Amino acid sequence: MRFSNGSWLNKDGIMSFSPQEVYSIKEKNGALELYVPCKKINQRGDTLEGPVLTYTISVPMKDVFKISMVHYKGIKDVGPHYEILKDDKMPLTYEKQDGVLMIKNGEMSIVISEENGFHMDFYRGKKKLTTSGFRSAAYITPVAGEFLNDDLSKCYMREQLGLSVGELVYGLGERFTPFIKNGQTVETWNEDGGTSTAQSYKTVPFYITNRDYGVFVNHPEKVSFEVGSEKVTKVQFSVPGEKLEYFIIGGESMKEVLENYTNLTGKPALPPAWSFGLWLTTSFTTNYDEATVMSFVDGMAKRDIPLQVFHFDCFWMKGFNWCDFTWDEEVFPDPVGMLKRMHDKGLKICVWINPYISEASSLFDEAAEKGYLVKRQDGSVWQWDMWQPGMAYVDFTNPGACNWFASKLEALLDMGVDCFKTDFGERIPTENVVYYDGSDTVKMHNYYTFLYNKVVFDLLKHKKGEKEAVLFARSATAGGQQFPVHWGGDCTADFESMAESLRGGLSLCLSGFGYWSHDMGGFESTATADVYKRWAAFGLLSSHSRLHGSTSYRVPWLYDEESVDVVRYFTKLKCSLMPYLFKQASNTAQTGVSTMRAMVVEFEKDPACAYLDKQYMLGDNMLVAPIFNEEGIAQYYVPEGKWTKFLTGEVVEGGKWYTEKHDYLSVPLLVRENSIIPIGKVNTLTEYDYRDGVILAVYELKEGQVATTEIINMNEEKELMAGVVKIADKVVISIEGNDKPWTMILKNVDKVKEVQGGSFEIKEDGAHITPDEGCKNLTCYLY
Repeated sequence: MRFSNGSWLNKDGIMSFSPQEVYSIKEKNGALELYVPCKKINQRGDTLEGPVLTYTISVPMKDVFKISMVHYKGIKDVGPHYEILKDDKMPLTYEKQDGVLMIKNGEMSIVISEENGFHMDFYRGKKKLTTSGFRSAAYITPVAGEFLNDDLSKCYMREQLGLSVGELVYGLGERFTPFIKNGQTVETWNEDGGTSTAQSYKTVPFYITNRDYGVFVNHPEKVSFEVGSEKVTKVQFSVPGEKLEYFIIGGESMKEVLENYTNLTGKPALPPAWSFGLWLTTSFTTNYDEATVMSFVDGMAKRDIPLQVFHFDCFWMKGFNWCDFTWDEEVFPDPVGMLKRMHDKGLKICVWINPYISEASSLFDEAAEKGYLVKRQDGSVWQWDMWQPGMAYVDFTNPGACNWFASKLEALLDMGVDCFKTDFGERIPTENVVYYDGSDTVKMHNYYTFLYNKVVFDLLKHKKGEKEAVLFARSATAGGQQFPVHWGGDCTADFESMAESLRGGLSLCLSGFGYWSHDMGGFESTATADVYKRWAAFGLLSSHSRLHGSTSYRVPWLYDEESVDVVRYFTKLKCSLMPYLFKQASNTAQTGVSTMRAMVVEFEKDPACAYLDKQYMLGDNMLVAPIFNEEGIAQYYVPEGKWTKFLTGEVVEGGKWYTEKHDYLSVPLLVRENSIIPIGKVNTLTEYDYRDGVILAVYELKEGQVATTEIINMNEEKELMAGVVKIADKVVISIEGNDKPWTMILKNVDKVKEVQGGSFEIKEDGAHITPDEGCKNLTCYLY
């Protein structure tokens, strides 16, 4: 939302009141409370009339400041509010000298000065992060609103934080618009708009910049961001009302900022290993029954394509009945038997749900009678005909409704279902709405999805165990990263939508989310075989991989035989990479840094990486550059250093752009120097003993720098730790904690004289080293 008319004027019809000086300072409940009039106080009479803003500054954790600006503090603050999971109320120190107030929190500090007008400078060490400058913060009212007291609906709180030269802004949720947000107006208002517009299923009021800080605006309602748009050197954010609260989050790096942000709002849970395998679905409006489903499952097995999850989309229930959580008996007469037969084939089962109860559902009357549905102001059930005729919304502010909803899902789990696709949750009404707990309806619009997904995820943890809980969720808000996995929504079956999907995923992963997926081959329309094969390679090198469509099936043999080969090849590749991928995913759960991540996160000092949105890092060590054209041309950038093409072994120099033509069984997949990639001996499953028979592939060792890797089991327990270092003409290898067979490949090394503690064989891809029985410390002598 824009309030100004150029650099100096307000828009017609509004007034703005900005803080001018700190009149008083109090310590209160571990925080610092500043009383800041919106005019200079030169004499007693100046204390009469006019807005005053109360700033409360506190320290919830190291490297984080919480800033609260309030105009009328007596206005009732109705929830919901985001859950802030870490608020240690750490002590802060401050001093005031010569009119300058300095507030410190470890390396972080705020300097408040009134010279040339009130402004706040935020520092980490000696590095200035950003500034709330003169007239940046403001209370906005209609004209003559200085003494407004009867209608506050048109009043806003605004903040503007400065952007340095070359500073770039990322995040704000899953955004399909340009990756860098500078120049954009972004509003946090969840909508069901596909992947080709400015609308977003997952809006998050958090942004991060390449100056190693982030800003979290602690408001679940609509927050309007003007990112270098209204004022080209500022990020402006505003909310209606009398209060604005935000966190300034610092760190040594963008990674550390993300870690600090997810300390506040929640870490992504670690999904079970089986969820990283290939998912196949019925698609949406296609015709299907058990025979169809089994033909797909058996067809994948016949073609030697490893499949781990089968998903039943909406029509596992009868049309008009979504949701009644009851199998359509005309189509699936024996669901229990069917699920058992599928489990016997080694599959996990997912079914589609949404948080709505249609009027035709057998559950509608029960839910309405018990008060489990969102109501209108007259006490009747809020209904409309969008999506399902006469549809109502489950009221997740009612504990009884939560238990009731969970009980229906629990019956499905008892039947044999393993997880749920938690679809929808975006089009949440705000007008003429009453919630059980009296929640603010505007705040609930975005927050509803948090409650919805939390109920389902908590049930899965309770029934299946914490290590087995996983969703396939579409909508989200801040904190929703705790309930993975999330997918990108309704994309179209073309290269443009494939690229915009990746752009949205990278944006989401810069907003605190750890894992991300998308509909391989596109959801709307039917892809050409060319698009399908390129998207399959991209999807199977994403954290989670699902084949899903709308009006047509997504089994590969319906495209062409080569599609079968491509899906088989990349599925098996992903299975063999699970020792690496699962440890990277565990790191995500511990740190909050996503498994798929934008290049800028890993190489923020490389200016070229700041702009890259068509390639990404898969964990710490692997670079992926999907192909987005029918010519098969890959154009991608490689950061400094020596990189090795994983599929061919070719070594390339970094700091350069590459343009290459690839066939369908190839994609740019590169390993950075001084890396160890553990490769599993199993390529048909994603859940197995990763250390048994593992190949430790070592890439381009740097002199004197130790390369390391770890292998964990399904409980995240370390089972193997490997370290390799090159010192002059020898390579020293140490292994800890493994009692299963392993081998090592020194990639592209062919000049080995001797291996002390083992044997070696020179092959086309390098020196293959096999340890002597029980030996865990080896030395390889080179010549």
